[in-house]
Amino acid sequence: MNRTVPADTRIDETAVAALQNALAAEHAAVWSYALTVAFLTGADAERARENEDSHRDLRNLIEQTLSQLGAPPVSAQPAYRTPQPVTDAPSAAALAVVAETDALAAWRSVLERTDDRALRQAALDALTSGTLRCARWRAVVGTQPAIPVFPGRP
Repeated sequence: MNRTVPADTRIDETAVAALQNALAAEHAAVWSYALTVAFLTGADAERARENEDSHRDLRNLIEQTLSQLGAPPVSAQPAYRTPQPVTDAPSAAALAVVAETDALAAWRSVLERTDDRALRQAALDALTSGTLRCARWRAVVGTQPAIPVFPGRP
């Protein structure tokens, strides 16, 4: 993924709002992966840690970009509600699917709400890497097809 999110003053309020939503989704993804690691073992736990790091990197880039634009970044919540209780490895993997799906929707929104070329590329890169992460977790939980047909589409 392109590790730069542009800090261009031409980015309008709609794009900034979409970035704020992407930031909120990244906060939630980091929190979700921290929870999933407690229930996963072996390669799945390692993958969850790597995915958490990827989301943390994206979160940090968005925070930096928003700050450079003069927009205070939204804060992370102290905790998030999971769609179902996380009590074992299968429910932890299912939470990873939800975290990735939510992040994909947020990044697709960024892509759709800006004309800024660099921001669109950053959003596309995030969608691409997120789709691969999501597909891996969908395969773990047995969701078919493993690759979402329209990544980021509700």
